[in-house]
Amino acid sequence: MTADIIRKGRSRPFFSLREHRLLSVGAVLTALAVLIPLLALITLALSGGGADWPHLARNVLPVALKTTALVMAGVALLTASMGIIPAWLTAYYEFPGRRVLAWALVLPLAVPTYLAAYAYAEFFTFTGPPQSLIRALFGFKTSRDYWFPDIRSLWGAVVILSFVLYPYVYLTTRAAFLMQGRNATDVARTLGSSPTRAFFRVLLPMARPAIIVGVTLALMETLNDVGAVEFLGVKTLTSAVYTTWLNQGSLNGAAQIACIMLVVVLGVILAERWARRRQRFNLGRSTSMVRRSSLQKLSGWQGGLAFIACLMPIIAGFGLPVYVLGAYAVKRLDQLLDPTLQEAILTSVLVAAAAAVVTVGLAFLLTYTVRVTRSRNMLLLNRFAALGYAIPGTVLALGILIPLARFDNLLDHWMQATFGIKTGLLLTGTALCIIYAMSVRFLAMAEGAIEAGFHKVPIHIDMAARTLGRSPRETLTQVLIPILKPAFLTAGLLVFIDSIKELSATILLRPFNYNSLSTYVYERASRAAVEDASVAALLIMLAGILPVILLSRSINAGVARTET
Repeated sequence: MTADIIRKGRSRPFFSLREHRLLSVGAVLTALAVLIPLLALITLALSGGGADWPHLARNVLPVALKTTALVMAGVALLTASMGIIPAWLTAYYEFPGRRVLAWALVLPLAVPTYLAAYAYAEFFTFTGPPQSLIRALFGFKTSRDYWFPDIRSLWGAVVILSFVLYPYVYLTTRAAFLMQGRNATDVARTLGSSPTRAFFRVLLPMARPAIIVGVTLALMETLNDVGAVEFLGVKTLTSAVYTTWLNQGSLNGAAQIACIMLVVVLGVILAERWARRRQRFNLGRSTSMVRRSSLQKLSGWQGGLAFIACLMPIIAGFGLPVYVLGAYAVKRLDQLLDPTLQEAILTSVLVAAAAAVVTVGLAFLLTYTVRVTRSRNMLLLNRFAALGYAIPGTVLALGILIPLARFDNLLDHWMQATFGIKTGLLLTGTALCIIYAMSVRFLAMAEGAIEAGFHKVPIHIDMAARTLGRSPRETLTQVLIPILKPAFLTAGLLVFIDSIKELSATILLRPFNYNSLSTYVYERASRAAVEDASVAALLIMLAGILPVILLSRSINAGVARTET
């Protein structure tokens, strides 16, 4: 009987594109679902004619392009500075609190950029602690008696965004430093280099690809942000799309600006690829070079400086927003009984859960199709589907609204002509639009988690199950899915939390009388009532800490493997 089962298993190929035709069709449809918003956006921009272009070119684009370039340049420089130094210190030196600081440096990722902007604006306002202290010390009575920097400015946006986004650089750079080992530094020191010279001439160039990846991720988030820059009064391309569409009612003009944003995104991606191709060293070579040796101990004032250098970014990116919004929330805990807030919590949970389920399902479909077919075309489609993460939420919302509105109108006309029934807008202006946008935007995130899970399951497991007579469906349901449960949970949790924090697409696609936690906070902060939004803001940050803990555990596990 065993021989019959083995023979039966061998009678069919293990991997066949024809056998998995349904999977291939599903993967193609998923990739199309990601590409449709982009195609719709480009079509609308080209079909709009040039009626809006003179006004945009004269009054909107020069300021928006210049401001966006300045913000991106400032964020790139500041995030690089704030991320590299703690990464270097925690990777190469032992000092008091290093282990705690190493994972706590990731905490600012739990704070959405718009919440950080609200908190900093409240902290540095006229009645905030810094200005109150200045007036108390020097006896000033009004703001005209002294000068104080305005946080609602371009430099304020750069600083606040950098405080929250530097962990992208820290994570990628620290991983590179950990994989380099100490031999490169030891060789440089043996040849007479000082620690500072060895850092700038050896370690930093070797880690350059990782630094560029981190800075690129920070710039993507900068382009995606609309809540912080709008609140701070900074006119970037993202806010230009928002105002052109909603305030001026020009959908074509908004689409044309959005296409320019896509060009900027493409430029950032190409610059990142170009910089990495020109790099002489690669991480794979450094990883295989050596085993990691012991950390160099810092004591006395050197250990104190290292501790402060790692603590300050945490206070700036996480401590201050939690302090400001947490202090407000403690005074306004009665808001938890507010039916509007309860409804926003329920809506956020339901929509984020639906987005997580849909996104994880699509991500699994894509990765599993590549695994079983081993088709380069499927792999290429997989890469196309991951592009959604690079598209700013505002641009994505615009690209999704256009085809769905066109579909709703066509369906309504057909139903009226055929059955005399008005269907109205079935998809446009519903939660389905938001779930669609979140699935497209966070598909790459879920795909990465599931792909990492598949990498831990050798393809021989599939072959063994098929050899023992299991069908492809049985191999999938009885073998692979149970093994991949942790990867599914991680992917779902990441998408769930990011969906709760998401604001850019939600605020443009939401139906009337729809409020999630993020839009609840946005509406109240826009009315200068940040205190009323503090409980909801704190809930968003608490939810964001969960993936940070998962990420830190993953990093610690990687460090432990490196050190053994």
